[in-house]
Amino acid sequence: MSAGIQAQIDSIKNQLPKDTVARLYDKSIVKTKVVLVTDSLNPKVFKPDPLKVVWMATIIPGYGQIMNRKYWKLPIVYGGFLGCAYAITWNSGRYQSYKTAYLDILRYKSDNSFKQIVDKNHSAISFYQIIPQGYTIERYGGIDGYTALLKSASENSRRYRDLSIIATIGFYALTIVDAYVDAQLYDFDISPDLSMRVQPALIPNRYGLNSTLGLQCCLSLK
Repeated sequence: MSAGIQAQIDSIKNQLPKDTVARLYDKSIVKTKVVLVTDSLNPKVFKPDPLKVVWMATIIPGYGQIMNRKYWKLPIVYGGFLGCAYAITWNSGRYQSYKTAYLDILRYKSDNSFKQIVDKNHSAISFYQIIPQGYTIERYGGIDGYTALLKSASENSRRYRDLSIIATIGFYALTIVDAYVDAQLYDFDISPDLSMRVQPALIPNRYGLNSTLGLQCCLSLK
């Protein structure tokens, strides 16, 4: 006996291109589609680039804090720079005044013609102008004592000016480090889920004796 058997024709396969069915089940394509849908539902989380933040903070002081969205630090940054600039300006002015007075009093002691001019008109001479009202050179120990005082004041003012410049550079470097650290730790979890709890506990004894009462430290990382 003989019998004829005919299989059912795959209408979908005949209607679609040859490789369409295989591509429908390609895992990479499915995964890509899922990722695209997930990204569209979840907007990209902001995360500053630490390297870019450092470069911008170096070029423009305070811009690193802006890139990190730490706007509340800007008054501190620019207030610190204004304070440093004021210290440099004030100490530089005092240094120039004492330096000029010291050089003039040295010339007064060594140049007789200049001494005669000074003795005729004290008001136009630098080392007389910086004397507080009501004081005289004799109160400072005469010309020699006043000369030593002006030299010491000039050196101290120069040292304070240099320290102010160093402090400004240090503060500038600190703003860069602060911006870099903020960028690195921007997404660091500081929520209440990170906690440590100390509580009483019964510690099992491995030798079969009764449990021991102690303290248990629980660190929760969620």
